Amino acid sequence: MRDTGEGGGGGGDTDGNVKSEKDQSWIPKIIKKRVCTTFVEDSFSNGALCQCGGARDTHASVALGDYFSTAIVNHWDSAQHSSEYPTDAFGELQFAGASKRHSYFLRLSWDTPPSMVYTLMTAHWGLPAPNLVVSVVGGEGRTKVKTWVREVLRQGLVKASQSTGAWILTAGLREGVGRCVGEAVRDHATAASSVSLNKVVALGIAPWGLVHNRQQLVNPQGSFPAKYYVQNTSRDSCCLDNNYQAFLLVDDGSVGRRGGATGFRAKLEDYISHQRTGIWGSGSIDIPVICMLVSGEASMLERVDLSLKTSMPWLVLAGSGGMADFLSDLLENLSSAPVVQSSSEGDGEAVPSVDLKDRVAERVKKYFPAEVETDKLVERALSIYQNRDFITIYHGEQEGPNDFDTVLLKALVGASKQRASVDASPYNEELKLAVTWNRVDIAKSELFNGDIQWRYEDLEDSMTDALINDKPQFVRLFIENGLNILDYLTYSRLESLYRSVADGTLLYYLLQRRLVERLGTTASVPTRSNLQDSSSKVTAENIQSGPVTEISLFEVSGVLELLMGDICQPFYYDALGLQQISSKRRALRSASKLLRGDCLYREKRCLFPWASLFIWAVLQNRSEMATFFWEMAGESVLSALSGCKMLRELSKLEVETETKLSMKELAQRFENLAHDVFSSCYRSNESRSFTLLIRKSPVWGGTTCLQMGMGADARLFFSHDGVQSLLSQIWWGDMKRNTEVWKLLLTFFCPVLCYTNLISFRKQDDQQQEEQAKPNEDGLGRDSDSLYGTTIFSFSDIKHIEADAQGANTPRTATIKAITEYVLYFWVFTIVCEEIRETFFLGTMTWRQRVRVYIQDVWNKCDLIAIILFIIGLVCRMFKWSYGFGRDVLCVDYMVFTLRLIHIFAIHKQLGPKIIIVGKMMKDVFFFLFFLGVWLMAYGVANQALLYSYDPQLDRIFRRVFYRPYLHIFGQIPVEEIDVGKKWDMACTSNETLIQGGAEPCRTLYSNWLVVILLVIYLLVTNILLINLLIAMFSYTFSEVQANSDIYWKFQRYTLIVQYHSRPSLAPPLIIFSHINLFIKRTIRKVPSVKIHHFVLQLKGKAANRLMTWETIQKEDFLTAQNKIQKSSDSERLKRMSVKVDGVVKHLTETRDFDHRLRALEAEMEYCSNALSWIVDTLAQGSTFKPPRPPPTLRDAFPSSSNSA
Repeated sequence: MRDTGEGGGGGGDTDGNVKSEKDQSWIPKIIKKRVCTTFVEDSFSNGALCQCGGARDTHASVALGDYFSTAIVNHWDSAQHSSEYPTDAFGELQFAGASKRHSYFLRLSWDTPPSMVYTLMTAHWGLPAPNLVVSVVGGEGRTKVKTWVREVLRQGLVKASQSTGAWILTAGLREGVGRCVGEAVRDHATAASSVSLNKVVALGIAPWGLVHNRQQLVNPQGSFPAKYYVQNTSRDSCCLDNNYQAFLLVDDGSVGRRGGATGFRAKLEDYISHQRTGIWGSGSIDIPVICMLVSGEASMLERVDLSLKTSMPWLVLAGSGGMADFLSDLLENLSSAPVVQSSSEGDGEAVPSVDLKDRVAERVKKYFPAEVETDKLVERALSIYQNRDFITIYHGEQEGPNDFDTVLLKALVGASKQRASVDASPYNEELKLAVTWNRVDIAKSELFNGDIQWRYEDLEDSMTDALINDKPQFVRLFIENGLNILDYLTYSRLESLYRSVADGTLLYYLLQRRLVERLGTTASVPTRSNLQDSSSKVTAENIQSGPVTEISLFEVSGVLELLMGDICQPFYYDALGLQQISSKRRALRSASKLLRGDCLYREKRCLFPWASLFIWAVLQNRSEMATFFWEMAGESVLSALSGCKMLRELSKLEVETETKLSMKELAQRFENLAHDVFSSCYRSNESRSFTLLIRKSPVWGGTTCLQMGMGADARLFFSHDGVQSLLSQIWWGDMKRNTEVWKLLLTFFCPVLCYTNLISFRKQDDQQQEEQAKPNEDGLGRDSDSLYGTTIFSFSDIKHIEADAQGANTPRTATIKAITEYVLYFWVFTIVCEEIRETFFLGTMTWRQRVRVYIQDVWNKCDLIAIILFIIGLVCRMFKWSYGFGRDVLCVDYMVFTLRLIHIFAIHKQLGPKIIIVGKMMKDVFFFLFFLGVWLMAYGVANQALLYSYDPQLDRIFRRVFYRPYLHIFGQIPVEEIDVGKKWDMACTSNETLIQGGAEPCRTLYSNWLVVILLVIYLLVTNILLINLLIAMFSYTFSEVQANSDIYWKFQRYTLIVQYHSRPSLAPPLIIFSHINLFIKRTIRKVPSVKIHHFVLQLKGKAANRLMTWETIQKEDFLTAQNKIQKSSDSERLKRMSVKVDGVVKHLTETRDFDHRLRALEAEMEYCSNALSWIVDTLAQGSTFKPPRPPPTLRDAFPSSSNSA
């Protein structure tokens, strides 16, 4: 039959619909439909209809001899009597009157390759790859579905599918079982959370010719969406059900006939059963597929037999009627008959006995009395009986739907055991299924209850599956049950984990960029948006490609270097053999050469497995997985700060708002963990906690907790009392903290007093006592530091002023400079020497890294600008023609040097946060000036044009357009000039020639009233609206920073202490002597620095092990306390109460079942009692033999109750 008529759904006008239409334009070129082209007369229609169901006039002549074929052909066959054409029904489906999201639909031929359809559904339609496929077979038509079957579908099947992430395959029509499944999916989607909403996918596979109102779906260009109307939704019909996510409408050319989709559905089920679960098919098992039989007709027997021959497991719902009852009776009540070997067959096939065949024939006649060809049914039934190991009988009416997921698991495991090899573990498939479904409760109760001894080989694949597919509960379960992570995590497996990163994520993009750099390809590196767009495009041959398989540890190291910066040494360089190479280019060449070889490092064990897995989980923003690996890894404080650092850097690169927020939340969580664990350490032992902060870590690239916390911007961590106590100890040095301020000031101006008893220093006993004391936050050292810095820069600036003043009094043609000016030059020279020392002669980084770190600091930029301006001014003063310009530059330079003094106040507890407030307010001022500039220019141009009709002088125009309106804000309003009613003493003219010569133009009188109105509006908007807006922005910034002022100050304090700790003790210009001393000690005498150990301490051997063990114990104590708090929370109590209530309900249900059984047993006993009474009476009346004693009498079972009565 040829389908004609106009499509009922057209494409939308939005960009999303246009994009969908463009993406699916390839479908008609690949997917075909079937149209009957040969008329085969139906004998029951008197020649009016074809056997396909279509009328005679709808069939076109395609080949010569159609009419001859009509005469000689007696049976219509789709493959012979229909032809393929491009499909004309595909796209999105919108049900009229339903506010649900659109469903997908596709009309396709019955012989379409299932691989193409499956790829279309998962890659283009966006359906999540299934962890289980349940194909509900039978229950079609308008037969009434039993109540308990509805409950099994609702409470059992859909609930189990929701917990496992399954696809449910039905006919998808509003009739029979398909309608019940649709309603159950709808109810669970309404009650479920948004996270689990997409876990259950209801897929309808129906014959195209059976669908009601199918002409509404026809549109050769595709429908986006197609409007689908259903007249009556309360009655069963062949209309599509709006509760399904997708529809596959199988076309065999017939109209109104059932069974046309059976063959394609079986092929699709078989294809899916050979696909891997998980991301990119990374799971450890194939996707489990099970067919569920509900009632069914006799024709369903062939469908069951064919799928059983492909080892497809079946779950038969006993008691649902029809074919399900027949199979349950056949497999349960039929005793196993002997199977004799046929002598005529050499292939070893078994032939059932004659007695078994007769029994099967009896049951066929019992359940299908209307069937004529019973021999074929008997043969099919015997074939099914031989494959009975793949069939599970489920008595839903008796067992209840609560444990239906366990029933599915047992059915699949039973079928997989028949296919498994002899050497395989009998519980291995059950474990893989539990991991695939993420059912850790089943694994704990059934598999890890102590009865099974698991081997490492059995857990290895499941561990990889759990890692890649983000199932942290299973990872924890495997580790707790004996999986050795040292044997598991090799460098090869670590690389495979990074290769499994999902396409389109930020980590995938960063790894791809590093891979392109290593491979040296000339192709441009794709941007993040291009990667996301390309991942959604579908082509006919390859709809979506997997991740690149060439990712190595070198790319991972490059990504970590991008995120960590210069805080750490490069990761995994030891494994790659690149630890001695400092140049990036040399490292790139060496890595490329290594990776082209045998790569022997991949077989080695990972040196720090838990830290490597922690990094892998953090880079993918997996919260629960990363937290578990942090718990297992050592150096918990530094690991938490490292995770915080990586996540905050990733959030800066992430473009999706939701992912960015989740990264920031997880980063804050790790910072809180670092703070809390360090609190536990500080309470336990103060001196060890100080060592913990400055210990150089071999796991994290030689960094320390303080350095990592600074890089991660961990203000909360730095606000801890223990961190501040260490900083105070380093800042005061050997001096006692209770030294009076006046003594410090006096010694500062007279350094000789240091050798007297005026300044008291700590002894060794005092130092130990102070280490045990609580931190002191009164900030005495801050006053000394403030005075130190103020004296340096103030004295430099005073000399600068004196030099400028003397230069101003000296004639400009003078060639002899004043002595004070040379002193100033030398002074600045010593400052430059100090800046060079700080940049290039501190730390172990390369000179590029040092320059990059130096430039990142704002105050270093200020120093750099001041020095450059001084050099420019100095050079300009050497020449007569630029002497004045040089003096102007030096004046500006004096401002920069003076503003540099603000940094000194950062050490003060009250003034430090104010500097941060000022910095944040500068951003507010920038946005305010944007609004003010637009409004000021609008008013200034209009005001100038209304006051002066002609004024060609640009200097006057700019002053009156910008400068004068700006002064209006501060109240400087020239009323005499603006208001013509006032007398203006300025001489003016209206002569254009004189105006062009520079004369003042006269004001325009006729439009002065508008000038006054604009002035009022301008002042109203600026002085009231915009100024108050700026005040409100300032107030918000101030309140936000002031609320955390203590945290901000403590964070700034660390930076300043580190900066001044590395500086020499003398101030410029006397600092030159310290530079000479350092040159002699470090370069000539090779004396190592002692100050380095104040912030970085390297521990080895037993000391490092003792510190790490102590930190681990403190972390365990902290986690134990957290678990106790969590268990005592209201939410956990409600969860435990809910579990107990569910257990009570389950026991009540079992009690009800026992009650039913007791009643049945009483009925049987009553029947037996009556029968025995009848036998006794019969024997007593007979005279055949005489009994030796009379028959027994019935005793009273409850004598007490009868007596009381």
